[in-house]
Amino acid sequence: MFRRVVRQSKFRHVFGQAVKNDQCYDDIRVSRVTWDSSFCAVNPKFVAIIIEASGGGAFLVLPLHKTGRIDKAYPTVCGHTGPVLDIDWCPHNDQVIASGSEDCTVMVWQIPENGLTTPLSEPVVVLEGHSKRVGIVTWHPTARNVLLSAGCDNMVIIWNVGTGENMIQLEDMHPDVIFSVCWNRNGSLICTACKDKKIRVIDPRKEQIVAEKEKAHEGARPMRAIFLADGNVFTTGFSRMSERQLALWNPQSMDEPISVHEMDTSNGVLLPFYDPDTNVVYLCGKGDSSIRYFEITDEAPFVHYLNTFTTKEPQRGMGYMPKRGLDVNKCEIARFYKLHERKCEPIIMTVPRKSDLFQDDLYPDTAGPDCALEAEDWFDGKNADPILISLKQGYIPGKNRELKVVKKNLFDNKLNKKTDHTGPTHKPASATPSIVSIPASGQQNEAKLDEILKEVKSLKDLISSQEKRITKLEEQISKIAI
Repeated sequence: MFRRVVRQSKFRHVFGQAVKNDQCYDDIRVSRVTWDSSFCAVNPKFVAIIIEASGGGAFLVLPLHKTGRIDKAYPTVCGHTGPVLDIDWCPHNDQVIASGSEDCTVMVWQIPENGLTTPLSEPVVVLEGHSKRVGIVTWHPTARNVLLSAGCDNMVIIWNVGTGENMIQLEDMHPDVIFSVCWNRNGSLICTACKDKKIRVIDPRKEQIVAEKEKAHEGARPMRAIFLADGNVFTTGFSRMSERQLALWNPQSMDEPISVHEMDTSNGVLLPFYDPDTNVVYLCGKGDSSIRYFEITDEAPFVHYLNTFTTKEPQRGMGYMPKRGLDVNKCEIARFYKLHERKCEPIIMTVPRKSDLFQDDLYPDTAGPDCALEAEDWFDGKNADPILISLKQGYIPGKNRELKVVKKNLFDNKLNKKTDHTGPTHKPASATPSIVSIPASGQQNEAKLDEILKEVKSLKDLISSQEKRITKLEEQISKIAI
């Protein structure tokens, strides 16, 4: 009987390659803050990097093509009063980015289409609700303008960015610092890793813990947990002997892991990056100089080691390009943006193929930039899978619409709170007046509208009277000249 010795996989020969020096982003002072986030966020238009900034927090936003040495005077996004800890690009708008900071706020920014020409200090909206520093921000994968933030106050808040409201507040679920939060594929559940060594699967709208596992990893160092496309949970952490571990869990039965692998005794936190189209997980250790990658399948041992990409320099952080930003003609299946102390270096993962034709087995339809739900629909209980796009012709970015924040009337909110004590409290956020438009609803708004119309009429009258005065003066001057 023939026995297959080597497991067949199209990703067995995936290899990594760093780009040439002239295609790196040089002379960037990467943040030295002691927080285990990736410090870098990438989309098909921009790369954003958290940097050292005196007197507050800042991050750089560079168009992808702006490689080479970055001028020290290059404009930054600099509205936070404390160091920035995490950043995340909106999956439905390539010009909108959220940032969480030590100043206890979350800010949402609109980046101009061609990048920054002047420093950006005015966010579209400031979301205030945390009492301690905000270390995690992550957008909902399918609903527009839904943003999750988690802070060192052990609280998870889900915001409607379109109205600047704090819609869901998960206060008493985590007794200690939250290390990571991840949405599932359709955004109906979140999984969290906490300092109390528990992994929790939570339904945020019902505010219920669906599943949890105590001591998922027994070591005291930080854990990470992410959802996979099939609903399983993948975790990284440390054993009691401080060995780095990775494990696979089924949320339906969390008593025993599906699979556990011990790796090495390095002390850097493993940041997992997952590609749902190919089921490949890439592990980047902070302070490591390597990227390990594994394929996850339905057959034992379920998590299959593929290879390791190694360089000489240790990584301070890592950005991961969404699938729609890759070059499909070169069989590129992942692209990382590795942060050194003073530069950002793109690393390309490629599947070797002889043919130049489009490889549809490597590029199944992937999540596109269109949202499947509006924020209100999701908060009302609806779910929807991501809207998929084909990469056969390559991804052509569409026109991004401007993010509008429509603040709810404060008086309406107060009335609602008085009449309904059982409903969730909505905390309005401060926003930039130039971008905020207020809906005209209710008697108070009508009165305001009348007031504005009267003011406009009086201004018109003033302008016409001034015009008459100017013509009179011109006539008098012409007579004097004669």
